[in-house]
Amino acid sequence: MSLARAHRNRPRSDDDRILPLINIVFLLLIFFMVAGHLSATDPFAITPPRSDTETAPDMDTHLILVDRQGKLALDGLPLTEAALIEAFGSSPMDTVRIKADGAVDAVTVIALMERLRAAGLAELQLLTVPAVE
Repeated sequence: MSLARAHRNRPRSDDDRILPLINIVFLLLIFFMVAGHLSATDPFAITPPRSDTETAPDMDTHLILVDRQGKLALDGLPLTEAALIEAFGSSPMDTVRIKADGAVDAVTVIALMERLRAAGLAELQLLTVPAVE
């Protein structure tokens, strides 16, 4: 009985009612900070070649991936070369980024770029990573 009376006599504060809300907001903040750093991974591992230039790529364009064995993917979806060329032939785009593995033969990448230009692409960007000095 004295416990109930002590609880009733305690002055109520507006802070007591807002603390659970603050806890929930902080938990949501932490959740979205962690979830915000998650991103889709490439369908296969790519190590781009090194370059001395540091031009930022246009991130609003489509991305073509080329791995060591010559496998291709468009925006994370694995495709054959014929399907890739057909995709751009049916709806020509202005700019496309190409992310090729550094171990891929340059002749292979250049041949792919020529076929994409013939399909109607106006600009191709070859992605590289900055050279470490």
